[in-house]
Amino acid sequence: MNTVDTLRDRLQQLHARTAETPLFNPVFQLSHDLSRQLESGALDLAAIEGLVAALECEGLQARAARLRALIAPTGPADNLARMAALLNEEDGFAEFRRRWERPLLHAVFTAHPTFLLSPAESDAVAEAALAEDPMAATVCQVPGASPQVTLDYEHDEALAAIERAGAARDRINAALLAHARARWPGRWLDFRPLPFRFASWVGYDMDGRTDISWSTSIAYRLQEKARRLEGYAAQLAAVVPDHALLATLRGAATHAAEMAAHFTGLGAEPEALAAAANALTAEHPDKLLTLSPVIAALETEAKSAAGEAAIALAVLAGTMRADGLGMGWIHFRVNASQLLNALRRRIDPEGTMDLASKSALSRLRELLAEVKPLRANFAALAIETSTAMRQFLVMAQILHHIDADAPIRMLIAECEQPQTVLAALYFARLLGIEGKVDVSPLFETEAALEHGGRFLEALLAEPAYRDYVRLRGRVAIQTGFSDAGRFMGQIPAALAIERLQGRLAAAMKAAGLTDVAALVFNTHGESMGRGAHPSSFADRLTWPLSRWARGRFAKAEIVLEPEASFQGGDGYLFFRSDELALATLTRIIEAEEALRGDAEADPFYDRTDLSLDFYRAIRRVQREQLESVTYARAVTAFGLGMLKTTGSRVSRRQSDIASDRTMSLRQIRAIPHNAILQQIGYPVNVIAGAGIAAGEETEAVAELLGRSGRGRQLVRLLRAANGLASIKTVACFGELFNSAYWASRPYRGTETSLEDACLALAEYLTKDDRAGVFRRLASRLRVDWMKLHRLLAMIPREETRNTATEKERRTIALLQALRLALLMHMFLRAVQVPPFSRSNDVSREDVLEMVLSLRVDEALAQLRRAYPVVEPEIEDFPVSEPTDYPDNRAEGYGAIRTRFIDPIERAHALNLRISAAIANHFGAHG
Repeated sequence: MNTVDTLRDRLQQLHARTAETPLFNPVFQLSHDLSRQLESGALDLAAIEGLVAALECEGLQARAARLRALIAPTGPADNLARMAALLNEEDGFAEFRRRWERPLLHAVFTAHPTFLLSPAESDAVAEAALAEDPMAATVCQVPGASPQVTLDYEHDEALAAIERAGAARDRINAALLAHARARWPGRWLDFRPLPFRFASWVGYDMDGRTDISWSTSIAYRLQEKARRLEGYAAQLAAVVPDHALLATLRGAATHAAEMAAHFTGLGAEPEALAAAANALTAEHPDKLLTLSPVIAALETEAKSAAGEAAIALAVLAGTMRADGLGMGWIHFRVNASQLLNALRRRIDPEGTMDLASKSALSRLRELLAEVKPLRANFAALAIETSTAMRQFLVMAQILHHIDADAPIRMLIAECEQPQTVLAALYFARLLGIEGKVDVSPLFETEAALEHGGRFLEALLAEPAYRDYVRLRGRVAIQTGFSDAGRFMGQIPAALAIERLQGRLAAAMKAAGLTDVAALVFNTHGESMGRGAHPSSFADRLTWPLSRWARGRFAKAEIVLEPEASFQGGDGYLFFRSDELALATLTRIIEAEEALRGDAEADPFYDRTDLSLDFYRAIRRVQREQLESVTYARAVTAFGLGMLKTTGSRVSRRQSDIASDRTMSLRQIRAIPHNAILQQIGYPVNVIAGAGIAAGEETEAVAELLGRSGRGRQLVRLLRAANGLASIKTVACFGELFNSAYWASRPYRGTETSLEDACLALAEYLTKDDRAGVFRRLASRLRVDWMKLHRLLAMIPREETRNTATEKERRTIALLQALRLALLMHMFLRAVQVPPFSRSNDVSREDVLEMVLSLRVDEALAQLRRAYPVVEPEIEDFPVSEPTDYPDNRAEGYGAIRTRFIDPIERAHALNLRISAAIANHFGAHG
């Protein structure tokens, strides 16, 4: 079994045996076959690596195929033609402007830890996605190692993605302007297209991390300013090579770059800080703080320019108006507790007041009414110890000294009471920046979503908040799918978020705020585990912001501004090339245009006796999973050892990491939680509960889901996840820890050379709980899956372009079998390591437990400490006197490394490559 084809044939043979023996597990049997060959020498790790490499190639091809299925066609001419087809010739100028002068989507480029692929692999996938048949494209043997994923790396990747997105938007704007010029030649320059707005929080998101200093955010904003001004100058020079404004733009770019250098790596030394601050705040002829005069000059010039030059100048003016003096708008994010801690220092320094109380709310109202803006400088910023207050001070410095035009979003995580939003408004007013800051509460936890409607009603009842949103022209909220999808389940989370959005529309209407827009930011990832529907861009846009929710705002006559995220390496793939970026934006435009007008009545919202019960039942099952010790232990059985590092933010929350056995699911962040579910073979938080929820009403639920647009979308999500899921794979991981398996493996004289090692493992694992944990989890999932299978069989299948094939399922099974064989190899090597003296209170048994829990780096570090390579040999000493001692030479440390340490390290490296390949089949990491 040294080729993928022979492996696939063997798996097919084994799979046929399940008809005879339902409990037979073909994946584990294949892994056992591979393990026996590996331990006997018939296969070696080099051969296994060859198999992994071939399957890695298939994973990259599958990822390219999924990407193409979402955004094809990818040819620029095709997409510009499709844009032209959307321009309704019957529209008057006013209607045309109304459609295209307001963003169809605000796209936010976030950088959660999803940088799974190396730059070379990302480029290969992007190139393959342009081919008619990505599965035939060459993406194998991709050169280039993965760089360390630092914050700087993430920031550079975000800027590159935004740059390509901006170039695609320029092409779309040029097409829109050309249409306007042809239809309304006397008024076309009154049209100011803005179909998309771009933003980023990379370098500004402080929620859950302490490694971003205020000087980092200042430096990044200055770097973005310099890069954007250089881009503006290049665009202008391409139209008018000797334009008078080029000196202004280039001088401002150079000045911004010099200022960025001052703040990059800035420490706490007062002298250096003062020098940087004084340089930035000083008056300078190249210190450009607003583009308003530049935009006005370009628009005036466009009126007298001829041909394509006029359109190019208008496009550049539109880009400047959209993005300001940066690559896009920026989002700061803090936690509600950080904000309330900062507030307490001002209104309750003694810590005696309940900040959730009515008295605290009353005091906040007084503060908001009487607050007078304060001046603040960089010295005040340097000595500030409160994280939240520091963020407001940074925002003030950006608005005062870097970009006075572009507003800034302040996202507040875990925001569950109006006082938190009012506190943010107070700090913005205290620093005189409330007119440029959009305060946006995040609703993500179950409690926040459950009580969010009352929260919004109370907040919108506050006169100070109503005055503020009228000043800004919008109410901004954020709904998140990370913790919601993890702790409620993906389907209940989406339906709860949908209801909250509907409550916002009703609350705004009741508060008389129909004269402002509703900006709804849906933060989700790229995978089905975090709110991004995998079937199409129409589903991707309407899963987190449904037709029903959009209809609530339309009925209330409230302008809706949808916003969604493209996350990290996964999301940036959509913008990895100019062709992909244009195709992506065109698909979004087509999907949003299809949503215009009144939606058809959907029985999902009429038959609430069925749909609400279905939702509540799924949520109950998901909550039971979350609270189950079995589920928690299975998810944390290997800690984070199955996952490669994919971001600069830590994947595990701060905690005592000494014991993985008692690890709480809340210690693992949402992305790695979802990634672990992919790796153990079953996206529990997507699929679990739907089968049981149908209950005795299966036929009625199936009939409702089949007739409902929202219901069919829900079913498409279930089928997409189920198409990649394997309960037998979940069961396989339990067999790794089954003492009976190891005790029986050398039975009847087979593998006698492994008898001692197998028996040692068998004896050690008699006290391990993981065999039973995975067995119980698999049984629980199997019951639910059988009921889900019955439900789905009653609903007509829709043809979708992004459905997993049976071959893809088998390919994942091959990857899992190879992984299991590698894990067995690691376990056998670890248990055979010769005894060593306890070092730093770590014993050989501790090292074995580390390997069993895939804390491999820790285990290898201990083994290398116990068996250093550099050790004196008797031959190293040129002494004259002969010796017979030592008469029994122990195995050298170098040999121990070769036999035990190096194979464990190499096997684990292959394990991580398998993880990436499996994630590619899911289309995202976590």
